[in-house]
Amino acid sequence: MKIKISTKLISDLKSRALNVRRNIIIASAKAGSVHIASALSPVDVLVTLYFDTLRANPKDTQNPNRDRFILSKGHGGLGLYCVLAERGFISNKLLDRFGQDDSILTVHPVWGSAPGIEATTGSLGHGLGMGLGMALSQKRDKKPGRSFVMLSDGECDEGSTWESVMLAGHLGLDNLVAIVDYNKLQCYGRVKEILDLEPFASKWRANKWEVVEVDGHKFDQLVPVLRKIPLRKGKPTVIIAHTVRGKGLPFIENTIEGYYVNIKQGDLENTLAEVY
Repeated sequence: MKIKISTKLISDLKSRALNVRRNIIIASAKAGSVHIASALSPVDVLVTLYFDTLRANPKDTQNPNRDRFILSKGHGGLGLYCVLAERGFISNKLLDRFGQDDSILTVHPVWGSAPGIEATTGSLGHGLGMGLGMALSQKRDKKPGRSFVMLSDGECDEGSTWESVMLAGHLGLDNLVAIVDYNKLQCYGRVKEILDLEPFASKWRANKWEVVEVDGHKFDQLVPVLRKIPLRKGKPTVIIAHTVRGKGLPFIENTIEGYYVNIKQGDLENTLAEVY
């Protein structure tokens, strides 16, 4: 059945995504932080999750029936913080302290540091295993919550990721969702040149996952897919989201150098004028 998406919802999601991208730039400039491109590429997916998909309430963050989200690509943590602030899980005052001395918002997310942070991440290859454990626990406790895990494509070079892929498929965990931020760049080069993942979708299917590929920046593709979770009973789902590293900031889009860019305070006004 085709899911109808209102133009009002799409407009709202676009507006929130723009606000999140601007806040990423502002917070990173103030903190002198890098990893901006990694935080920008999954913004549209994160906004769709937190404003349309996840059964998670900022006023009831410990509800045992909640959906859980793990940002396994922890180096993009600032993007998650800005979405959590937009959704009301954390305050803008707290976000303003990102990366500052004694701040609880560090570059990589730390479990328990702030509402909505479900796991400590940043050491790549661990997030899907943690999400699998949460999903298995929810199944055995007969809880309705689902576990969503966002992976980087470079992280899919990790053996521990594929151990989790195999086990989740074997267990038939249809309450587990992996989302790959497939921007095709790593810190030192292009994924295809470092360790080619293709045929990527086929590898997931071979391990008993339901697979769908989407444009990770088009809300009219993201919303209906995420609303249909699980895509097939008895199978975990992977969403391969084709994205652009640094999306929304033209001069770092799809560049290796964007991984290391640090926006200076004196350049902030001109940089924000370019964000779209």
